[in-house]
Amino acid sequence: MAVDNSLAEMHWKHDLLGSIEVGIVVLDKEFNVQVWNQFMENHSSIVPGMIQDKNIFEFFPEIDQQWFTRKAAPAFSLKSPVFIIWEQRPYLFHFDCNRPITSQANHMYQNITIFPLASLTGEVEQVCLVIYDVTDEAVTRLDMQMLNAQLEELGRVDGLTGLYNRRFWEEQFVMEFKRSLRSDNPSTLIMLDIDHFKKVNDTYGHPAGDEVIKALAGIIKKATRETDIAGRYGGEEFAILLPDTPVANVEFVSERIRRLVEKCVVEYDEINISFTVSIGIAGFVKTHKDSTQWLDSADKALYKAKESGRNRVVLAV
Repeated sequence: MAVDNSLAEMHWKHDLLGSIEVGIVVLDKEFNVQVWNQFMENHSSIVPGMIQDKNIFEFFPEIDQQWFTRKAAPAFSLKSPVFIIWEQRPYLFHFDCNRPITSQANHMYQNITIFPLASLTGEVEQVCLVIYDVTDEAVTRLDMQMLNAQLEELGRVDGLTGLYNRRFWEEQFVMEFKRSLRSDNPSTLIMLDIDHFKKVNDTYGHPAGDEVIKALAGIIKKATRETDIAGRYGGEEFAILLPDTPVANVEFVSERIRRLVEKCVVEYDEINISFTVSIGIAGFVKTHKDSTQWLDSADKALYKAKESGRNRVVLAV
């Protein structure tokens, strides 16, 4: 009768471990598998008989042995649970995602809890891993983060040109001005404007004008570095901030932009449109009272370039 009760208890435990929708894995101190429930079998296609008393790292090389050993140590030595959340590490066991084909996840996201299992002597000889499938939660969170990032990007980028919009550019400009005040590294500002742009719009229409603006934005992207901060300041006016760059280097960049624009031909509705730009340059000087004064200096240089006949680069004095 005692044997029957023992068998019944074993079957009950097996059914319980098989019915719950979490992974249950029991490991000894050498990280050999003692328990492997139905959840783990279903997602790994490894039956308990194959992995029983085998080392977990042999079957799952994706688990960083050094990291996991260090992570599980408090459960063995301090008898305290250990938690691993998917934001820290997306998964412990690389299981496929069993969601519909529309799901963006290509693996199961997991939260892991490592529980100490004390023996009759009070020593922790084994730990129990509980693996929770949190794919739905993770995908929702990641989708939300991606959406927020896209909205943030839209809030700082000009829709027509792909350069920074005026609001975000001005924020970066003020920050760079403050940084320049604290350092001895030279920074330089470029202001440029399309010559006779009103004539382009009046002659060919605003859609053609938009194509000219986009062409200029493309040239600016080509001529500047990733560390430079380029923005559309107004309708046909652009501003480029070049941190840690002396004026002499910026004159070369400005001339390159001017020449590229001069050679550029915009094709629109079977019409070829040529255009030029005027450019003003102002290097940062510590006598500037605020960022506006620096901006005014570059703007005056731009105005002088236009007064002097356009299609030229003028350095602020």
